[in-house]
Amino acid sequence: MIAGVSISVLAVFLVFCRVGTCMMVAPGHSRSNIPMQIRLFLAINVTLMLSPLLEAIVRPVLERATLSTIIRMIGSELLVGLVIGLTARVFFSALETMATLIASAIGLTLPGTVDDGEHVPALVPLITLSATVLFFMTDQHWELLRGLVGSYQIWQPAVGMTGENSVAQLVDHLSQAFTLALRVASPFVIYAVIVNLAVGLANKLTPTIPVYFISIPFVLFGGLLLLYLTSREMVLQFNIAFAAWLAG
Repeated sequence: MIAGVSISVLAVFLVFCRVGTCMMVAPGHSRSNIPMQIRLFLAINVTLMLSPLLEAIVRPVLERATLSTIIRMIGSELLVGLVIGLTARVFFSALETMATLIASAIGLTLPGTVDDGEHVPALVPLITLSATVLFFMTDQHWELLRGLVGSYQIWQPAVGMTGENSVAQLVDHLSQAFTLALRVASPFVIYAVIVNLAVGLANKLTPTIPVYFISIPFVLFGGLLLLYLTSREMVLQFNIAFAAWLAG
């Protein structure tokens, strides 16, 4: 009986290694303004919630495992959870990078606030926080948990994931994430090219007039107007594409 209880506890711990590591770096849950104790509490609760579903997969592997095998499985579970969480996180990191590019394109480059421990323009948390709120409002965090449960069919505790495979997964999804973020921010890239070309041309035609400083309010106004017209569609398109990736 004691051996059975020990195996059950160890099975729950292995589930926690994958689920907890994923939730510590996953989008939404891993923001710096969420205390570490709350993140740990959520990880433990989600682990206890999923353990009855996953114990049947983990327990048979532990019953015939040696100590060295268990240690290797713990490391493998940590790696799998880290890869799944980081893969989802890179989409939001790419969006944050493109939000910084948008702020630069419309002239809002001064650091106005702190987001995840970094001083960024005030426009960046406006876009990333909107995407994060939609992430929870559209129940995509449940899709992430569904993906965690489904990952046990792909990377079983006895097999795990190799370092080469994890790096290949991250690189592939990093490319997808930045392609998506660039597509979402493309109106502002075009706006920046047109505006800078027009200002540079006007500066060449009238070298005695400080065209650059005169044009800043107009560039800012045009950028904010473009943001007003496209922000809803921009966040929605990102959310739809991220949901499609989660579903796949």
